Amino acid sequence: MLDNLIGELGPWSWWVAGFVLLAAELIAPGFFLVWIGLAAVIVGALSLAFWDSTFWIWQVQLLIFGAFAIIVALLGRRYVYNNRQITDEPFLNQRGASLVGRTATLKEPITEGRGRIRLDDTYWTVMGPDLPAGTRVKVVASNGRDLTVEMA
Repeated sequence: MLDNLIGELGPWSWWVAGFVLLAAELIAPGFFLVWIGLAAVIVGALSLAFWDSTFWIWQVQLLIFGAFAIIVALLGRRYVYNNRQITDEPFLNQRGASLVGRTATLKEPITEGRGRIRLDDTYWTVMGPDLPAGTRVKVVASNGRDLTVEMA
């Protein structure tokens, strides 16, 4: 069945596969299928030019598709990571990192290296030297949900 479909579509089968992959990126976004879909569209463009050539067998097409998928994915990754824009909110969605440098009062003592503080409307687990409740501390680092503090 698949052989018949590819035989009927001819060089357009790569275009169909490419657009299916691009549509799949819309359904399950992860920003990876777009590069593979683009590689399939490129092989589709080459297929339009070379379809009747004797060297353009399916094995060559798959090899070229694999090569283009790797090349396009690497180039796309480089493009995306080199074109990051500077924002006025660098800690957006990084709430713990935005708390570094702030001071607070310990709500629970730090015993065995762990305690709790309240910053704004949230209680945070802190790590640091053993200190009694009520001590002023300064946040010096953030590791996910845990903050590292030292005496202010």
